[in-house]
Amino acid sequence: MIIGSCKVYLEAEWVFSLKDKRMIVKSLLEKIRHKFNVSVAEVENNDIHKSIVIGIACVTNETSHADSIINNVINFIENNTDAVIVDVITEIF
Repeated sequence: MIIGSCKVYLEAEWVFSLKDKRMIVKSLLEKIRHKFNVSVAEVENNDIHKSIVIGIACVTNETSHADSIINNVINFIENNTDAVIVDVITEIF
């Protein structure tokens, strides 16, 4: 069993309230969940309105498949939000 996990750090300079941030994050998480069938959640900085940290996890039987899934999700995030990806931390166990 191979577990792929990833934290994606995003910066959203145009967001000025937690309400706006939550709407953006909720929409993005639902799209990722339905498109890729992975576990995904906001994992840090919940009360900082310009910072978004998304955690992603997948389970598969091949390291290359886990890496591919994580990379596809990261590309999807880049193409479907105006937030800028600041950092990505990926671990595959």
